[in-house]
Amino acid sequence: MTTTNTECFEVSIENRIAHIKLNRPEKRNAMIRSFWSELPGIINKIDTEAEARVIVISSTGPHFTSGLDVSSFGGSEISPGGAGDDENAKRKAKLTAGQAFYNNVLGMQDSFSALENCRIPVLAAIQGGCIGGGVDLTTACDMRYCTEDAFFTIYETKIGMTADVGTFPRIVKIIPEGIVRELAYTGRRIHAAEAKEVGLVNRVFADQAAMLDGVMEIAREIAANAPLAVSGCKRLINYSRDHTTADALDYIAIWNASMLQTSEIMEAMTANAEKREGDFAELPPKRSLGAA
Repeated sequence: MTTTNTECFEVSIENRIAHIKLNRPEKRNAMIRSFWSELPGIINKIDTEAEARVIVISSTGPHFTSGLDVSSFGGSEISPGGAGDDENAKRKAKLTAGQAFYNNVLGMQDSFSALENCRIPVLAAIQGGCIGGGVDLTTACDMRYCTEDAFFTIYETKIGMTADVGTFPRIVKIIPEGIVRELAYTGRRIHAAEAKEVGLVNRVFADQAAMLDGVMEIAREIAANAPLAVSGCKRLINYSRDHTTADALDYIAIWNASMLQTSEIMEAMTANAEKREGDFAELPPKRSLGAA
């Protein structure tokens, strides 16, 4: 097993499963400035180097995350201003504030889009509160699992703003629109049982230990399958979600015309018949132009 620690995360990779833990429980795993660069850096490295077949994201302490830690950002990132006493500097800051804010939000959005865009399935294991930015994070994952004490809230409404880091484009494709509107307009909590009922989470577990055992078992089941096939499933599910049925059918046909691997099919069938682990090809590492 390999383990790496950053300011916001603990990352371990074992048996082809990468486990990423939010590791600031004393701060309710609030998303400080470094969070937004560390998370996509971790995800992209695992994906680029093909270090794992599955990624599990979990947390520590009583709550999954309290969301964005506004106090860790300077005023220029959250609101106009921050130009000091110089009137000319203030004028220029005011003129560029909108563009600066826009660029900052796009960067934060990219941090969570890394979860959706990576080739590897990402499973979220959620305990306690999943607040504000936590909803943005978990809706970018492939699947969500939670404990009986878990709750989700689009808390941005309660503090006078509109969620902007990814909640709405994704959650409206996961649960019914009417429920999304109610949660967004009220900012109320949706607890585990209701979250399961509407399809926000796949399964509810009694406590965090049981949840991690259950999620890791699912991760092991995914990791036992051919990585090329699983990656293809993720790519095609994402594409189908965002395109018409006709477009998706055509894309799937083209995908398999170029990607279907007969030898992997035969190995999967043989391994299943022989009740053994399949000897599958791993995802190839991504290479940038000019790489050796």
